[in-house]
Amino acid sequence: MGAVIEEHPEVQVFDEISLIEHGVRVAISRALPVGLTYPQYEVLNLIARRGDDLTPATIAEALKMTPGAITNTLQRLECTKLVSVEPCTADRRKKRVRMTSAGREAYGRAMAAIRPKVEKLREGFTQKEFREALPFLRALRVWMSDIH
Repeated sequence: MGAVIEEHPEVQVFDEISLIEHGVRVAISRALPVGLTYPQYEVLNLIARRGDDLTPATIAEALKMTPGAITNTLQRLECTKLVSVEPCTADRRKKRVRMTSAGREAYGRAMAAIRPKVEKLREGFTQKEFREALPFLRALRVWMSDIH
């Protein structure tokens, strides 16, 4: 029998976070309407939560995407007419991203498809459990951003 390796709790926490993140991506990706990718969904979700007129740089920073990845994702969303990317009227060097009516419809379909999974999640855990997990997760996120 091989040696049993005792993993430190901090390693186990990061393993769990990684597995949860992967599970979320897979579950959402499987529920998305045909043609909508997970990164595209993330952009639409961010715009829906924060509002129109975000810059590509703001979106990239919020989603932890590289400038090249956000450019590619926005171009694909623009080709399918889910967003429009237009020059900023105040500063012509910047661009502003807006969700189109087709984008709002696609986002609505995506949220409707995801809703059953969210309802199962709410059945599996209480609001109290989620609230109690948040302080640690937020502190860990802030700490991780400080070490970069």
